[in-house]
Amino acid sequence: MPETETATTTVPSLPALADQAERLIELGVHELAGVSAAELRAFAAGGEGGGDVLLAVHPDRVPASTLAPLLRREGRPGFVVVDMPDVDRFTPQTDTLPDGPLYLLTGVDRGDHMANWSPEEALPALSAQDRTPLLLTEGIHWLLQQPDVLERNHCFMTIGSRLRKDNGALDARTPAIWISNGTGRDGKERRGAPKVGWCWWGNRHTWLGFASAATRGPAAAPTP
Repeated sequence: MPETETATTTVPSLPALADQAERLIELGVHELAGVSAAELRAFAAGGEGGGDVLLAVHPDRVPASTLAPLLRREGRPGFVVVDMPDVDRFTPQTDTLPDGPLYLLTGVDRGDHMANWSPEEALPALSAQDRTPLLLTEGIHWLLQQPDVLERNHCFMTIGSRLRKDNGALDARTPAIWISNGTGRDGKERRGAPKVGWCWWGNRHTWLGFASAATRGPAAAPTP
């Protein structure tokens, strides 16, 4: 596998689940998902842990195109690149996604150690480690809770979401989240903003890791 050319930095811990629930309520995500504030708080209260557990909303309830503008960095809202109008067609390529509107992920990692790997190389490596790549919506949820996870030269791909074409083949684009430089069609006003875009399945980027989780399910992992 390729050598990593960027050093790993410390990723900020996640807030407690109760605080994550309040953050989603503040943003109105619960209403978008058709879940009451009381239901969201009750779900968070039933989970275990903190700092290692991420609260997520099922992508069928709130898609990436709706979540992305809720992101903030340096006062600028997040956005989806203009050449990805089909962003919500990038669906989960996993059979472990819970059925309910809310679920939890444990052991979320930015995957800095895989910087300069291609998605094609990273996916089997993650599988061999019994880790599941994050969905695009999960990556956005992570940044809604902890914006500082997104750093220059330390951004990430979310290859758990792929677009399957009408002929059954997977699209060669793979979604990622990084920081706009305000160039090209992004526009100068978006410099520094969180950016949802895509990279090719076979390409490598020194500044993109591969976000993944240890588990995904309706309840947090048992306390050791």
